[in-house]
Amino acid sequence: MGKVIGYPYLFYNFKVKRKYFLLKRRDVIFHQTKTNPMNWKNLALTLIVGLLLSACAKVPFTGRKQTKAIPVAQINQMSFAEYDTFIKGNPTVNSGPEVEMVRRVGSRLVQAMEKYYRAEGLAAKLLEFNWEFNVVKDDQTPNAFCMPGGKVVIYTGIMPITKDEDGLAVVMGHEIAHAIAHHGNERMTQALGLQTALSGVDAFLSYRSGQSETPEQAQQRQLTHQVFMQAAGVGAQVGVILPFSRKHESEADKIGLYLMAIAGYNLNAAAPFWERMQAAGGSSVPEFMSTHPSPETRAQNLTTWIPEARELAKKYQ
Repeated sequence: MGKVIGYPYLFYNFKVKRKYFLLKRRDVIFHQTKTNPMNWKNLALTLIVGLLLSACAKVPFTGRKQTKAIPVAQINQMSFAEYDTFIKGNPTVNSGPEVEMVRRVGSRLVQAMEKYYRAEGLAAKLLEFNWEFNVVKDDQTPNAFCMPGGKVVIYTGIMPITKDEDGLAVVMGHEIAHAIAHHGNERMTQALGLQTALSGVDAFLSYRSGQSETPEQAQQRQLTHQVFMQAAGVGAQVGVILPFSRKHESEADKIGLYLMAIAGYNLNAAAPFWERMQAAGGSSVPEFMSTHPSPETRAQNLTTWIPEARELAKKYQ
C-alpha cells in the first residue's frame, strides 16, 4: 500500500527504498531517493532557494502569504504542453457570438489585471502569463478552467447559465484569479511535497523533450501529470482527488470581483450567477461546484466585498 504524501489523501508507492523527513513547516514531507551526491546537492540547493523565495511570496490583490516551490517557467512549460494536448483532443468553437464574447471578456479582465500589476510595481510579473481563451463544444458540461500561465477554457454548457456578459465575467474572473494567485502551483507543492513536485515536473519535461526515462521517473511523471491536471482545475478527467480548497475558491471569488470592478462590469451579477450554477445541478452538485463554498456563504461574501471592490477599482481607472 502506498504512503500518504502531503494532503489531501494522495496515495502512491514508488518501488524504491526511501527515507522520509517531516518538515514541520506546513507539514510538507521530503523524500530522499538514492542518487549521486552531486545531484542531491543540486536538488537540495534548489529546494532551499525555493523555500526562501516562496516564504515571502504573496498573492496579488489579497496579500496572503503562500508556499509555492515550482519555478513559474517550469510549471508554465508543463501547463502549455498539457493545454495544447487538451485543445487538440476536444472540439473547439473558433467563431461566432459566444467565442467573440469569451475573448472580449477575457481581454477586458486581463487589461484590468495589467492595470493593477503596473500600478503596484508588479509589471515584471506580467511575463509569467501568456493568455489564451478557447471555447470547447460541450453543451452538457457547465464547466470552465484556467491553467497556470493563463490558458483558459470555457465550455459551451456554461454559457446559458452566465446569461450575459456580466455573468460570463463572473466565471472568467474567478478562473483567471486562480492563475493570478498561482493556486495550481501551491496545490502541487502541498500535495506532492517540495522535492517530489520539483523532480516530478523535471521528469515530465524531460519526457516531453524526448529523453529516455527510468521506471521511477516514469512513475513520477505519471503522478505529476495526474496531480497537475487536477491542480489546474481539469479534474473531471483524472482519478486523483485534489480539489481546490475552499480557501482558494473564496480567494478566487474575491480577486475575480476585484477584476470585474476594475474592468467596469456589474458586480451585482456575481451572487446570482453562482446561485444559477447551484440550481443547474438539480439534486446533485455540479462537478464545477463540488468544492466551492455554500451558495449562502458565497452570496454573503460577494455582497460584503462589493463596496471594497468598488473602492479598489477607483485607484486603477
